[in-house]
Amino acid sequence: MKVLVLTGMSGAGKSKTLKLLEDNGFYCLDNLPTKLLYEFVNMLMQLDEFPQKLAVTADVRNRGISDELTKEIDMMKRVVDVRVLFLDSEDNVLLKRYKETRRLHPLMMFDDKMDLQTAIAEERHLLESVRANANFVIDTSYLSSSELRERLLEVIKSDAPGKMSINFVAFGYKYGIPSDADLVFDVRCLPNPFYIPELKTLNGEDKEVQDFVMCQEASKALYQRIIDYLECAIPMYEKEGKAQLVCALGCTGGQHRSLTFAIFLAKYFAEKGFRTTGGSRDKNKNLTEIKSRDKQ
Repeated sequence: MKVLVLTGMSGAGKSKTLKLLEDNGFYCLDNLPTKLLYEFVNMLMQLDEFPQKLAVTADVRNRGISDELTKEIDMMKRVVDVRVLFLDSEDNVLLKRYKETRRLHPLMMFDDKMDLQTAIAEERHLLESVRANANFVIDTSYLSSSELRERLLEVIKSDAPGKMSINFVAFGYKYGIPSDADLVFDVRCLPNPFYIPELKTLNGEDKEVQDFVMCQEASKALYQRIIDYLECAIPMYEKEGKAQLVCALGCTGGQHRSLTFAIFLAKYFAEKGFRTTGGSRDKNKNLTEIKSRDKQ
């Protein structure tokens, strides 16, 4: 049996993710008390026909989640393959989602004097160690439903035999560093295609931009050093049991330099046998801003 424990910030999309897992053949259970995880899995294993893939959610409604979850997972590892997926989201996005749905945050159910912002901060503190020890972290702040499905499929695939999954994510520093990044590389030191009129509204997926970025000697040197670092570090991550690595590459808007690097690095490590993705979190956001300014 393979067990995926789904946890994370309230409002980050656990319910939607659980439905996606169910569509992909998982037997799903929502918010089983953390203390019962090992006992429940053990009970399922006694059945003549038990589910091969089980997904269970756990959140701060289990008040002792931080200590209890670690203990239960350690016990489950004796009999099944267990992974933990943590869904995260930026505080301002969580605030907006709660205001739109008008739902009550779980911690506010225990303290009616607590406001929403305090509840989110307290939950983040309670889940700090859970997030740090998770096998996978997905930041859902700006993911569409289809993008969430793609990221989830990468998590599911990572249970198959083979090398770890590496996600190369381009981002714009003016929009903030992705919260799910394991490693962050800054490529703002490279010549910026934004200031070339014919490249301004293109992005790192376009050959013209790729040629401009990668023909620079500085780009070639930095690109090789990033590869050297990753080829040194990845075996260490694999030895520690990490199944997924999120490498964030940042430039000003996440449109040109960082996206070019993300695409090239994804291709390079895919040829080495890794499961990779390469894309930008912010390219459309930045292009919208550029077009809006140009109209003005």
